[in-house]
Amino acid sequence: MTTQVLLADDQALLRGTFRLLIDSCDDLTVVAEAADGAEAIRLSQVHKPDVVVMDIRMPGTDGLSATEAICADPALTATRVLILTTFENDEHVARALRAGASGFLGKHATTDALLDAIRTVAQGDSLLSPGATKSLIKQFLTTPAVPGNPATPGIAELTNRELEVTKLAADGMSNEDIARDLHLSVLTVRTHVQRAMTKLSARDRAQLVVIAYKNGLVRR
Repeated sequence: MTTQVLLADDQALLRGTFRLLIDSCDDLTVVAEAADGAEAIRLSQVHKPDVVVMDIRMPGTDGLSATEAICADPALTATRVLILTTFENDEHVARALRAGASGFLGKHATTDALLDAIRTVAQGDSLLSPGATKSLIKQFLTTPAVPGNPATPGIAELTNRELEVTKLAADGMSNEDIARDLHLSVLTVRTHVQRAMTKLSARDRAQLVVIAYKNGLVRR
């Protein structure tokens, strides 16, 4: 099955380069290109791509605003957003994740890293593994639960194992890491993650992590 990609970047030359790269892969294809955030929103509604590769700095509606609109659209629940930008600052990463982005990659990344990132978010996983992004998530999304504030619907429905797996995922561990830590198969871990996502209405692993931090399941 071919993963359909929408490119959103105000630089035509860069879009063309990305298109050639992506279209050279048998499992990936570019279905549309957008020069600004507003066009990215409109074309996403038309094509319903699997992944939107989104630049942040664009004229008019920027990439972060476009990400918020796309992730909030009920008709685009299957569309994932991969933020790709030269402006890798903490606030952008935090806002992108809160908006619902599934990944964040700098334009200094290699071509193989970009292709792998597209495949990763298309599968419902996220670029939230250990490293710089993990530290940023902890810095900006770790908010102690305030007494009296209602928890995210579904938290109480998680089994002990689902809760345990969710906490480890939010701490930056991959399914393989969690499987080794808990002495489970990778398939079993993936099943627990998927069930937790379903109960918490998380569109992907990135949102599952955000929910975990917002509910105080993981702290610095």
